[in-house]
Amino acid sequence: QVQLVESGGGLVQPGGSLRLSCAASGRTDSVYAMAWFRQAPGKERDFVAGISRPVYYADSVKGRFTISRDNAKNTVYLQMSSLKPEDTAVYYCAARFGAVTSTRYLYDYWGQGTQVTVSS
Repeated sequence: QVQLVESGGGLVQPGGSLRLSCAASGRTDSVYAMAWFRQAPGKERDFVAGISRPVYYADSVKGRFTISRDNAKNTVYLQMSSLKPEDTAVYYCAARFGAVTSTRYLYDYWGQGTQVTVSS
């Protein structure tokens, strides 16, 4: 089993920045890919960014968000800049024993989510 705990969400003004963290524990030695998804009210949970050996981004966040990973700390980060109101969502960390994919059903483990609200 792998446990994922997100942190770092909050309220930020448009144009601002936030850094989300996802700490993994348990069978982390077998986890290959980690990713961030987000879900806005009334919408599906969408892929934001993922990291294994390469990194992947949704088109909507390219150039604004950066995903990174500290294997020594079993932690993945999502640095979000130039935030827009449409980035408002609950952000979820996910992990799987395989390569990065944007298909949420293929992820084995999920965190509880952290709320990000972009508003003036």
